[in-house]
Amino acid sequence: MRLHPIISGIMALVAIAVLYKLIVPSPASYEYVTASVSRGDVARVVSASGKLRALNTINVGSEISGQVTDVYVDFNSPVTAGQVLARIDPTRIQARVTQARAQVELSRANLAQAEASIIRAQTDFEVQSREFERQRQLADKGFVSKAGIDQARNALANAKASLSTARAQAQSGRAQIAQSEAELSSAQLDLNRTKIVAPTSGVVINKLVEPGTTVAASFQTPNLFEIAADTSRMQVEASVDEADIGQVRVDQTVRFTVDSYPDDTFVAKVGQIRKSATEAQNVVSYLVILDVDNQEGKLLTGMTANVEIVTGTKANVLRVPAPAIRFRPRKDDRPEEDEKDEDADNPNPSDKKNRRSAHIWVATDDAYKPARRAVTIGLSGEDFVEILKGLKEKEKILVRSRNLETEDDDDGDESARGNT
Repeated sequence: MRLHPIISGIMALVAIAVLYKLIVPSPASYEYVTASVSRGDVARVVSASGKLRALNTINVGSEISGQVTDVYVDFNSPVTAGQVLARIDPTRIQARVTQARAQVELSRANLAQAEASIIRAQTDFEVQSREFERQRQLADKGFVSKAGIDQARNALANAKASLSTARAQAQSGRAQIAQSEAELSSAQLDLNRTKIVAPTSGVVINKLVEPGTTVAASFQTPNLFEIAADTSRMQVEASVDEADIGQVRVDQTVRFTVDSYPDDTFVAKVGQIRKSATEAQNVVSYLVILDVDNQEGKLLTGMTANVEIVTGTKANVLRVPAPAIRFRPRKDDRPEEDEKDEDADNPNPSDKKNRRSAHIWVATDDAYKPARRAVTIGLSGEDFVEILKGLKEKEKILVRSRNLETEDDDDGDESARGNT
């Protein structure tokens, strides 16, 4: 040291620094965030998404072909039952009506002629009947030859045949009148159909036609308007995954939001559960119909609804934040036997259906030496989990860890994420 005092001094300082590091521990780069065991409500929800639909949407179409000449309503127009929405050019159909009406008059004239022929034939038949009777009486007395009586009989037969023909013509005339009147009714009906009327009261939510549009109704009825019969009551068609559909029941309470009003939460009820499954990309889901009150008129058809179906609730129960069930401290802060004990206590931690026990880490006097506590859980919600046994109110429990160097949260032990 006398030969090299400077080097010796540096070496001494290094030794002191190393000894200080070994004796005095460095501050931790992380800390655990705690929460208190509290009392409150726990709700279990099933999340889904769906579309808002009007409770009763009616498609209004045209049963005849032609060019649309007038449209009297627009989008969002309120309409009443029987109101004219649009009109199709009636010129061609009006000509059919005129032609059919003329045919009816012609058929009636033919019937009148046939009935007059019946009267003449009836009169002739009566005259020939009396003549034949006189000829027969004279023939019995020998005043008329056999040829004369044959001639009288032949005249009577001709008169009878003429009467039958006249009656048949009258019957044909009546049939022609019925046919002509049917054609007139059909033409008149088509003329009435040139006026497109609202079948019910409501609001026009879609308009598919403009003046000048040609409507072709040859093979199917073209839709011209869509009317929402009552927008004060709507429904949400939500797709629920097959894993969750077993928890859904009719009349359960539903909360949902829409992108247009992110700060508003709307309330509905489960009205119907469709039993027909829908499969898309190997995912099976079921359609659940939710009844929605829309008295304020905020909700519009077609909006996307983010749905939470409340499948179970408990009030004023002992509860902990849901992350506390999944959280495990870092391996260095846990007892060595923790891994072995946890596997024995919870042999199948991924079995959510049968899992009723769990482990929660409770804060102690040493912030980095928490105690592991076995608990019995009840209803599990997205935010909170009910605790049936194992914890007391106001106890401090670990919910996550925070990295002090980056000021970011982390989930503790990477190997324990997702396990209970």
